[in-house]
Amino acid sequence: MIDFPSGGDIAATMQTLIFWVFVLVLVLGLAVGPRYIRSRERQKLYDLMKVAYEKGQPVPPELVASLTKEESSDPVAASRSGRSSDLRRAIVLIAVGLGLAGLGAGFGYGLSFASHTAGAIVGGIIAGTGAIPGFIGVAYLILAMASSGRQAPEA
Repeated sequence: MIDFPSGGDIAATMQTLIFWVFVLVLVLGLAVGPRYIRSRERQKLYDLMKVAYEKGQPVPPELVASLTKEESSDPVAASRSGRSSDLRRAIVLIAVGLGLAGLGAGFGYGLSFASHTAGAIVGGIIAGTGAIPGFIGVAYLILAMASSGRQAPEA
């Protein structure tokens, strides 16, 4: 005979599917949404410049300046360059690594009341996972320290 899944199995599968689709939409929305909005604003400025050129009117210099310096005035893009950016990334990644190490220690301690082996395994896995962002943060810290000696004097 053919075994049909029960209604509970289908509902559980749908709940899991809906959850992960929601997480995916949320992450993509946060990542792509601001870029899309900025792209639409930029396109409107280009259209405005095109209409001004077609009618023979001079294009305001503020408009041209806003289009050329928009990338450099973006606070996110400005924070991505240089020594201070490496230092910020280093601090955040080291903090994430230490947080995961603390979480692993907490899970290890809590689970050790039920089983010492389970506490050691789970705590070790989570704390070991914290080593990944922690060591990446240490690498950024080394880059920040190395670039401090090579930085040109500002005028």
